Amino acid sequence: MIARLTGILAESSFTSCVVDCGGVGYEVQIPVSTFDKLPQPGEQVVLKIHTAVREDAITLFGFATEEERKLFRLLIEVSGIGGKLALNVLSSTAVTTFCAAVAASDVKALSRINGIGKRTAERIIVELRDKLNSGLGGDMAIAAAVSSPENASAINDVSLALEQLGFKRDAIDKVLKNLAAELPEGEIDGEKLLRNAIRKLSF
Repeated sequence: MIARLTGILAESSFTSCVVDCGGVGYEVQIPVSTFDKLPQPGEQVVLKIHTAVREDAITLFGFATEEERKLFRLLIEVSGIGGKLALNVLSSTAVTTFCAAVAASDVKALSRINGIGKRTAERIIVELRDKLNSGLGGDMAIAAAVSSPENASAINDVSLALEQLGFKRDAIDKVLKNLAAELPEGEIDGEKLLRNAIRKLSF
């Protein structure tokens, strides 16, 4: 199985890229979060790979971070979720924001993701809550700070607001993770969290 590709980025789009490794071009399916981290064509790129083998095809899924690959692998274990939908989840929400919604059993927040209906959201919560705790380790820092669906919704709203302000998702993810570890118990003040996040992201 291919676990990693290191080569020259030949071409890329929001959903896929081609990595030239020693004259062989590998087509890799990617989420938007990974596209945002790709270098310019002609430069070296390193992608963490999940290889999906079927009778009629071998598909490579690529990720910029190990956290994205771990979440992808957990998602495709959920009944009814294939590789395409799992990529869509990663393209639509940050890893920590997704973990927060699952930890708080926030069906409404998960249902906002394109392709995820109420039943699928409920199934994700049931099947992934414990696996996320053990499978993503430190990336559950935000989830650990969430004690209610309202808190999960507040964190999700802050994440979306920061993206709309033009900040990169990986930077947002890192800052919210650090801030979550400092949050006191109780209801999260979304406005205060947003101000603190902007302050950290602006330096």
